[in-house]
Amino acid sequence: MVSELINNHSVANYAVFGNPVEHSKSPQIHKLFAKQTGVSLEYHAIKVPTDKLMPYIELFFLEGGRGLNITVPFKEDVCSLCTTLTQRAKTSGSVNTILFDDKMNIQGDTTDGQGLLNDLIGNHSIQLEDKSILILGAGGTVKSILESLSNIMTKEIIVVNRTVSRAKALEGKFDKKSNIKAYSYSELPNYPFDIIINGTSLSLSEELPPISKRNIKENTFCYDLMYSDKGTIFTKWAIENGALEAVDGLGMLVEQAAESFMFWHGNKPDTKSVIKVLRDSK
Repeated sequence: MVSELINNHSVANYAVFGNPVEHSKSPQIHKLFAKQTGVSLEYHAIKVPTDKLMPYIELFFLEGGRGLNITVPFKEDVCSLCTTLTQRAKTSGSVNTILFDDKMNIQGDTTDGQGLLNDLIGNHSIQLEDKSILILGAGGTVKSILESLSNIMTKEIIVVNRTVSRAKALEGKFDKKSNIKAYSYSELPNYPFDIIINGTSLSLSEELPPISKRNIKENTFCYDLMYSDKGTIFTKWAIENGALEAVDGLGMLVEQAAESFMFWHGNKPDTKSVIKVLRDSK
């Protein structure tokens, strides 16, 4: 329980809620941010039963919690629990960061989309304008990144998902702003893309989405939102099948965490030094 975790440590005024969450590097990242900026905080990773999100949120607040990061599988569910939403959270229908006030009003935000853009553009020098982008998956994180990508003049964005109705819902939500089309995996066009983003959580269980190597060409850049000390199964598959480069989501994790940190504390930490610490510690 949350109370047991907090009683075994000092008060956790910030945390990440998820399931699974044992692999999370968020505690290390936020402690590095805190040291860098002089902010005093305690931050823990807490595994939440899938049917107990609101009770855990309430208990966390009552035990002194000030803010939370929300990860798989709760990013969409937590939206309805928020008192207010930022515009980007409202547009995307996804929340990964919440902030409490003294009366337990909950303000929800999503930093995933901006975190991805910061990593792709700032850390990997990826040009997104006029590029064809394939996104695998249609969950809460994909909603957030589509909200950000739809503001860029890409050539096309294809969203593919096992449950095609979820992908179609995103097409209907964002296609007015960008050229977004939805497919099932069986209907996915066989031509190659400039950028492929694995927005599923399959890498956590060492599984691959059912796409073809025909979607890759010699200059395709592949990106997995999941991360691993040894590379994910998706990034390894991408390189083996001809991608120019394939990276995991560690940079996005740090970048979205920096956006969350700014949402809570009002100042944005340096991310490049933290990414380097995490990469060097592998």
